[in-house]
Amino acid sequence: MRIVFFGSPPAALPSLGALLEAGHSVELVITQPDRPAGRGRKLTPSAVKAFAVARSLPVLEPAKIRKDELVLERLRAVRPDIHVVAAYGQIIPASITDFPPRHSLNVHFSLLPKYRGACPVQWAIIRGETRTGVTIFELNERMDEGNILAAEATDIQPEETARDLETRLAAMGAALLIRTLEDIDRIVPVPQDHSLATLAPKIRKEDGAIDWCEEAAAIDGRVRAFQPWPSAFSFLKGKRVQVHRGMALGTRSMTSPPGTVLAVSKEGLDVVCGGGTIYRIGSIQLEGKKELGAHAFSLGTGVRAGDVFCRS
Repeated sequence: MRIVFFGSPPAALPSLGALLEAGHSVELVITQPDRPAGRGRKLTPSAVKAFAVARSLPVLEPAKIRKDELVLERLRAVRPDIHVVAAYGQIIPASITDFPPRHSLNVHFSLLPKYRGACPVQWAIIRGETRTGVTIFELNERMDEGNILAAEATDIQPEETARDLETRLAAMGAALLIRTLEDIDRIVPVPQDHSLATLAPKIRKEDGAIDWCEEAAAIDGRVRAFQPWPSAFSFLKGKRVQVHRGMALGTRSMTSPPGTVLAVSKEGLDVVCGGGTIYRIGSIQLEGKKELGAHAFSLGTGVRAGDVFCRS
């Protein structure tokens, strides 16, 4: 098929690569404009743009696709059979999604109608889900509400971070996308049950704040969900620290308030959480410094039992 591909971050690359490997003709790649990145804030292309340029695929980078008339002009010139969208990053108007004869498909990293929105992987982990998946659906102008063409489920592993899970789902989605395109003429689209919908809005940096009054399992979910960005964080001795890895331990009888360091060992920092639960910090990072194992961190900063993590 003649395809126009819409995507931006690394999670979109498996789908684009799979289309090329399957012999589809990617006539145009549409992605987000270059963004400042790194300490030097140097303009940096999206992962999809870098991939496309390296393979001599034509690229278009509209700042606001709803208002860019050049996009439709290019689509008329390339005459795609279908559009494929994977983590593009902008809402695409109906004038574009409905343009090709077969319209537009989206690769979404949840089992719709659950977790509609920009960050389905993170919110599935935060909410304690044990199962998720990928969905291929028809795009319309409403957020992730189109008819479902295919879906595949998978278990969320207990120690899996958002980065780990997204990597797996991206590969699953790419394979499911190719199978869906192969069977496109035989698939009967299934409307979503909107009464079952849940939302997965954009993650904000402040969402990473750890509330030690939550139980340890919920804190562990937040730590895993916010890897690699924005990282779960807390404050210790007036300084901001990022918690990168840890594990929930059992319940103990104690009188210390949530956030209190209960014990320091080579295994990590055991911190009191809500409901008498314990969260063991495995790796931690003082803002502006490198990530360290929690025991090495304690040796360098003098953290000891009785110290208290807080939200500000």
